[in-house]
Amino acid sequence: MKLILILLLTAGLSISVSSGKEPSPADRKATKETVNLFRSLYKLQQKGIMYGHQDDLMYGSTWWHEKDRSDTKDFTGDYPAVAGFELGHLELGDERSLDSVSFDQIAEQIKAHYSRGGVITISWHANNPLTMQDPGSKLRRMGGTAWDVSSKEAVASILPGGKNHEMFNAWLDRLATFFRELKDDTGRPVPFIFRPFHEHSGSFFWWGTDICTDKQYSDLWRYTVQYLRHKKQLHNILYAYNTDKVTSLEQYMRGYPGDDMIDMLSIDMYDRGEKFGGELENALAFVTREAIGRNKLAALSETGERWGMKDWWSSVLLPVVSKYPVSYVLTWRHTYRSRFRGSDSQANKPFPDDFMNFYNSPGTFFLKEIQGENLYKRR
Repeated sequence: MKLILILLLTAGLSISVSSGKEPSPADRKATKETVNLFRSLYKLQQKGIMYGHQDDLMYGSTWWHEKDRSDTKDFTGDYPAVAGFELGHLELGDERSLDSVSFDQIAEQIKAHYSRGGVITISWHANNPLTMQDPGSKLRRMGGTAWDVSSKEAVASILPGGKNHEMFNAWLDRLATFFRELKDDTGRPVPFIFRPFHEHSGSFFWWGTDICTDKQYSDLWRYTVQYLRHKKQLHNILYAYNTDKVTSLEQYMRGYPGDDMIDMLSIDMYDRGEKFGGELENALAFVTREAIGRNKLAALSETGERWGMKDWWSSVLLPVVSKYPVSYVLTWRHTYRSRFRGSDSQANKPFPDDFMNFYNSPGTFFLKEIQGENLYKRR
């Protein structure tokens, strides 16, 4: 197994549990498998980092929903340890996501990856609850999607007392129905990491830092978790707090809903230039330190390589993330491009050659490595 102990002294980090108690999910009624997953990831992130890929099991650059297929598996011979899925448009009652993926097929692949011993993370680009209902709006260029930031009242409209509050409850009911049906062959709920209302530090979603107040964002988080946890009695969810690129802990914690709501502190950062390595190192230093201090998991929940850089995986990403207790790093989806089907062009290649250097590193974990960890302790 590709395991090494990552030395954290240079980062000034301690891997000890601050309270002296074994870390546990925020939900005191979390299922046994969910508790086991949380504790397994907490220990594993001190040894190395899992690789995750968004929509990896649903489609690739040249294929669409082929049983047991994966771009990562095609390239490396192994599945990613973490599989990401997207539920945008589930709240509308649609059969397919905003990426045109069948929700039935998403549920099928979540169960399949869980049965392999893999980890599941779910994002939710929910439509703007205010502008999507206003066909007369002059600022509907984004059509009322998650990216429509034309109104600063969207979050307020779905909180208790808001005009769209009951509609939001209906959205959460649809999520709960989908989540409740995620069960293994024995009927036990499948644990997963849920990362809604992500990248709050940016202002490109209707829940962004300049689009709503920090209190509104915190209230939105608390209402959502309490609704799913208490009203819907869903106890198989680990909740991931998330921001876009930030430069300080103070900026990162704006709108934080509280330790009783959150299980993971995560951050999204894409490489947009030569300063990326230093910016990522700065952010991971305070995010992981804060996570450990609160007995939470940590993750680089979205990232992506610099355009045209051939050795990014081994020379930029790996040297930084290997210094910190980060449970996983997830890269975004490979957009399906049917015109390349059967082509030998570079566009048909899902990953650069340098990705194999990342894969072969003793500090990175793919599915085969974590299968030996038995994260859910199911036997």
